[in-house]
Amino acid sequence: ASLRGFETELEGGVKAGRGAFFERCLPVEVLAARGDLTLAHGPMRPTGLVDPSTGRRPFAVLQLRRDDVAGRLYNLVGMQTNLLYAEQERVFRLIPALRRAEFARYGQMHRNTFLCSPKVINGALRSRWREDLFFAGQLTGIEGYAGNIASGWVAGVNAARLVRGQSPVVPPPETMTGALCRYVYAADPSAFQPIKANFGLLAAVESSTLKGRERHRWLAARGLARMRKFLREIGLRAAAGVPDAWYR
Repeated sequence: ASLRGFETELEGGVKAGRGAFFERCLPVEVLAARGDLTLAHGPMRPTGLVDPSTGRRPFAVLQLRRDDVAGRLYNLVGMQTNLLYAEQERVFRLIPALRRAEFARYGQMHRNTFLCSPKVINGALRSRWREDLFFAGQLTGIEGYAGNIASGWVAGVNAARLVRGQSPVVPPPETMTGALCRYVYAADPSAFQPIKANFGLLAAVESSTLKGRERHRWLAARGLARMRKFLREIGLRAAAGVPDAWYR
């Protein structure tokens, strides 16, 4: 089957249900419906891969991730789907390498429940109506392990400060932790959607000459420096072994 044929079958497959989806974790059939070659530039993008039989980069690939020690179970990377189970088997068998595959478990979308945070919490991740109630993690609209851990840290620090009679604090917006906190309380509530940590959330770079990875390194270094200063100001220390940050 051609890639376009696979996309067409995905688009036309019978869905288990409809609803709004997190933009960074869309069902593969929703991606396919957005236009030709969407999958080739998305979850089937062959970045860093070379076909050993030709020595060339393939046009599109379906990546498998090993799921067990014995090497008998593999996950289809980026193929989250809302298709009915029978449709999943029919459509994915269009891929030549999967024609005789045994499907041990079918895919399904999980429901992601989150607050409309700009309406209910402030930058310290505290309820706007109850000073002793804090929120963190996916419930706030922050996605990703690191972001959720960071938000839990902010909520925990502020809960401890409340018990001690201290004012809540918010990390600087130049840090990724502070930028995530700023997003969940300052975003437009009418169009609020979960978000993962990304460089676009950080305060702008003063120098326009920095591009690409150089810009990202500068932002990361600046964020570390700002976080170290913030920790000193609130009487905490960075973990041992974290190198001193620099930026220019």
